Amino acid sequence: MAETAAALRAVAHNVKAARLRAGLSLDELGRRAQVSKGALVGLEKAQGNPNLATLVRLADTLGISVSTLMQGPPEGRVRITAADAVAPLWTGARGSQARLMLTTSGPAPVEVWRWQLEPDEEYPSHPHQAGVVETVSVTSGRMTLVVDGIEHTVEAGQTATFDGDAPHAYRGSGTGTCDLIMMVHLPPNPAAAN
Repeated sequence: MAETAAALRAVAHNVKAARLRAGLSLDELGRRAQVSKGALVGLEKAQGNPNLATLVRLADTLGISVSTLMQGPPEGRVRITAADAVAPLWTGARGSQARLMLTTSGPAPVEVWRWQLEPDEEYPSHPHQAGVVETVSVTSGRMTLVVDGIEHTVEAGQTATFDGDAPHAYRGSGTGTCDLIMMVHLPPNPAAAN
């Protein structure tokens, strides 16, 4: 419970700091990210429980990564993260889940996610900002990757990559759990280049 409260405080601080850096009011950020002003006020006060879709829309609107919204103070040169130390950001009705393990630093960060998809369970994702590239590598099982309405089967040992600015979804296929590693390659941050 203490970890959840600390994570919510980090999100609250980071959303407000990014919003102020971008020069956005609560109303304008809410309009652009399609999040109510009330939810944003609560979030910036470390209240509520934002879901993954909300965090993705806020991050995309603010031009930063989801993990940048969630990260606390720097931990040092090497970060090692165990899967069971990270709470899922999305959990499906059948037991599927997505965990944001870490984000690399630098002007073009990469988010590293661990996903488990149960058969026939799907996570639809909104298109990301231009320049985002996603790579999925299936380590066991099989998934269906849907990009712009076209289905692609990705099996254990296979890797797929696509531009994340198109509508896309991930669905478990086959008879067992699909385990995969996803990398979300974010475009260079213009502020980091200066």
